[in-house]
Amino acid sequence: MKKVYIGSSVIGVVILFLLSTWIGISNNLNNAQQDYEAQWSQVENVMQRRYDLIPNLTASVKGDMHNEQKVFGELAKARENYTAAKSNKQKLKADTELNTSIGALISVIHERYPKLESNERVHDLMVELEGSENRVSVERRNYIQKVQTYNQMVRNFPSSVIAQQKGMHVEEYYQASSQAQNAPKVDLD
Repeated sequence: MKKVYIGSSVIGVVILFLLSTWIGISNNLNNAQQDYEAQWSQVENVMQRRYDLIPNLTASVKGDMHNEQKVFGELAKARENYTAAKSNKQKLKADTELNTSIGALISVIHERYPKLESNERVHDLMVELEGSENRVSVERRNYIQKVQTYNQMVRNFPSSVIAQQKGMHVEEYYQASSQAQNAPKVDLD
């Protein structure tokens, strides 16, 4: 009788250990998934901040830069594309277009109008544009780190077994467009 009781107790402890391990790993996978999804929301948050802020700033400077209508038109188009984007990939593509337009505007200000830097509104615009780009860059980096943590859990044993049972799969990292390898060319003529 004692042997049956001891054997049942050992089996019960092993089952309880395996069940608690499975639950712990499952919760860690869920947390990692929530982390990268929340971080993607933060990436969208800073892109939205930039989307909302830039028109107001550029409108205040636009009067000083009548000759740069092309750059402002590209900024407006990039903003429209971001608004129309439905998927993360479309938003990233629109974000890339916005990055290119912002880079062109900064280059124009530095190259063609060095004296405008003393203009307070232009200076403020440049500071905000650069600050917005830095914020987006930081949040993208954080997103990449969260996806990396999640992907490691999805791929590594034993959590990979549980991830497969739950239908979880490896997520794509943020990837810059191939155009990001080249400096923006400014041609306002």
